[in-house]
Amino acid sequence: MNKSKVCIMLSTYNGVKYIDEQMESLLAQHEVDVQIIIRDDGSSDGTVQKLNEYAQSHLDKIRVIEGENLGVIGSFFELMRQTELVYDYYSFCDQDDVWKPEKLIRAVTKLQLRQSNIPLMYCSSTQMVDQDLNNLDVWPTLPPKPLSMYNAMVENCCVGCTMVLNPITFEQIRGSIPSDLKQVIMHDRWIYLYVSAFGEVIFDEEPMILYRQHQGNVLGGGSEGWLMKWKNRLKRFFSGGSFRLSKQAFLFFETYREYLSAQQQRDIRHFLNHLDRSWVKRISYASKMPFYRQASLDNLVLKLIYVLKKV
Repeated sequence: MNKSKVCIMLSTYNGVKYIDEQMESLLAQHEVDVQIIIRDDGSSDGTVQKLNEYAQSHLDKIRVIEGENLGVIGSFFELMRQTELVYDYYSFCDQDDVWKPEKLIRAVTKLQLRQSNIPLMYCSSTQMVDQDLNNLDVWPTLPPKPLSMYNAMVENCCVGCTMVLNPITFEQIRGSIPSDLKQVIMHDRWIYLYVSAFGEVIFDEEPMILYRQHQGNVLGGGSEGWLMKWKNRLKRFFSGGSFRLSKQAFLFFETYREYLSAQQQRDIRHFLNHLDRSWVKRISYASKMPFYRQASLDNLVLKLIYVLKKV
């Protein structure tokens, strides 16, 4: 039986410190045939040299693209543009994590159990670890509510470095990447939103990667106190300026309007239009809006920032 061909799309930027552990874990994937396409986003350390050494040692498996600095969103979408539609599955990868050897075969097996003619995406929990790979916490946990468009519009439950896409998902998203990415909050949020609107998201509660936490990417683990969790929660909601959720929702609506169902179109329009109405009408809409976040407290904050016109 032929092994599934899986393309791993890795974006790097000044990641030489942890790249060896990452690359070795990618090359050690069990029971799949991997091709690793790497786009370096303008590193100034030794990342490119290290990657080229790997490419020279694995000419049939690794391709390195040296690019200009586009930022993480632009770099991953550029990776999609430069990746051919010749693989059975497509996955995203960050530069400082370590993958379990069975990560890809587990994803492939679960994807193969679903119908193949719709957009599909696998994602999983992660085992958060410190810089030395000591376990911290498992995040995110299994979402209690459906992974639907009504969740994805206002929250991301799918970590990009755990995502594995079927060819339909990859081809359709690659063929409709917005020309202006300024309103896209993050590439993984955009992809989760797309698949939840038009296909099916498969969430695996078994952590398949060691998700390294260090300065610059710390999300907060189980050691946070109640007060710190609330502080970080509010900071996330109010950071980055107002209207991030609504701007991405508007871009998504404009990009895929003709493919959305009549109900989906109505619900997105209502979400956007009520922001321009009186605070009384915003309160009324927020109290019964179909869009939701997974945690009850986060859902309350969503309603609050909607009323305050901060979405």
